[in-house]
Amino acid sequence: MADTKNTDLNPRTKGYEFLGPPGTLFITLSVPATIYALYFGCSEHSGGCPPQLATIWPSTKISLQNPEFWKSLWDKDAAVMYLIWYIYCVVCWFVLPGDWIEGTTMRDGRRKKYKINAFTTLLLTMGITIGWIMRFGPQSFTFIYEHWVGLVTASVSMSIFQGLYCYISSFFGDKLLALGGNTGNPIYDFFIGRVLNPSIGSFDIKSFNELRPGLILWVLIDISMACEQAVRRGGKVTDSLWLVLFFQALYVADGLYNEPAIFTTMDITTDGFGFMLSVGDLAWVPFVYSLQARYLVYKQIELGPVHTALILLVNLTGYWIFRGANGEKNDFRNGKNPRNLKTMDTKRGTKLLISGWWGMCRHPNYFGDLLMALAWSLPTGFETPVTYFYVSYFLVLLMHRQYRDDENCEKKYGEDWHKYKQLVSYRIVPYIY
Repeated sequence: MADTKNTDLNPRTKGYEFLGPPGTLFITLSVPATIYALYFGCSEHSGGCPPQLATIWPSTKISLQNPEFWKSLWDKDAAVMYLIWYIYCVVCWFVLPGDWIEGTTMRDGRRKKYKINAFTTLLLTMGITIGWIMRFGPQSFTFIYEHWVGLVTASVSMSIFQGLYCYISSFFGDKLLALGGNTGNPIYDFFIGRVLNPSIGSFDIKSFNELRPGLILWVLIDISMACEQAVRRGGKVTDSLWLVLFFQALYVADGLYNEPAIFTTMDITTDGFGFMLSVGDLAWVPFVYSLQARYLVYKQIELGPVHTALILLVNLTGYWIFRGANGEKNDFRNGKNPRNLKTMDTKRGTKLLISGWWGMCRHPNYFGDLLMALAWSLPTGFETPVTYFYVSYFLVLLMHRQYRDDENCEKKYGEDWHKYKQLVSYRIVPYIY
């Protein structure tokens, strides 16, 4: 075992996030449990969404005490299909053409290179999927709906495997560690991620997981839900489910098309790759974010043209803000300023944007993201709060990210950051927060 000896480059982490090891252990256990709970608590097979409050605990207690329930979480066919899916994504990364770009300069002076072909992988996958459905019919693509629980188990298992692999391998060789994941506590470091950029040769595990297996699977899940509804309705799909499918597929396509932008995010530049990112990328994103589509399979809502237009307006407004803000940021980071936006000089010799979208609040892209998240839930109506779980969770997540970003920027810019906050006082939602 040859852990890196450069303590200046890889100093011991002194502080904890998420309430330290007890908090991270709780999250490690509760994230998979929440994914299962959202299925069993919002399903036509469990008595509604959610089931009657009086029956939730008795039925849950009976299930947890029944060995057959635990056995039912494992599905051999689903595990094989998930493994094939993951291997397919890896093969696409290797085989499909794509440019190689450099990421940001890391603290050891190196700039890691990344292969860009996530959008091409999406296009190939969509072509295969559409061709399959046209050839064999919607019934042939309901596998995901029918094996939902088994696929969740397979994705969680893959997340645990990758988290353990990256944690154990971080002790071998001269690795660049994450500043926040080197506490020496195995529970905490396994969750946060000890190694910054785990790779196998030129294959970067973290960036690959961020954009390919989970995000593209999310779209495939939505398509499977639409196929299941089409089978039940004699080939027709409700306008509400079409909206959800369109919104979420557009969001994924936009993210993959703009793949280079991810290499400046905190996930890539700062956070280590551990169970937190692996389970988020592989299990949480595809199986939690598609909750609205799964709900609409059996709660078949027809919105009509007026409500459809209003919800479409909410989503497109969010997308306009999200894409406009990210466009300004990416242009500025690449040395461009086509709109002549105002900037603030800092003692570090860099500049901060203080006009345009970034003059309205510190994270206008988060605001656009939240509007889109709301639009994904609105087609489900207001009979249950469960389908609004995503937008509620996402709000908390973005507030936490904003808090972490503020802390990092204060360390980076010092007094200049306080001056910046006076110029741009709102955090995420202009005039509100």
